[in-house]
Amino acid sequence: MADIRKKAAALRYDAKKDAAPKVVAKGSGKTAERILQIAKEHDVPIKDDPQLVEVLSTLDLYQEIPPELYRAVAEILAFVYRMTKKVQ
Repeated sequence: MADIRKKAAALRYDAKKDAAPKVVAKGSGKTAERILQIAKEHDVPIKDDPQLVEVLSTLDLYQEIPPELYRAVAEILAFVYRMTKKVQ
């Protein structure tokens, strides 16, 4: 049986301050579990997208996502807004 380690990445985006979302946490195994635990504790919606996590994991912490990821991340942000009912 293969040892599949869970991965997670967290993004932060402040439209007033940031040009693009930034990776503010990333990790695998226990670090990924902790990222997910903190998100749940703070009612942050979680979207399971292994392919996007793989790409986000290659970025440096606090690095803005590159333009090539704008569409994928926009879909995640739309999901979060729908889940938190913050669509205005």
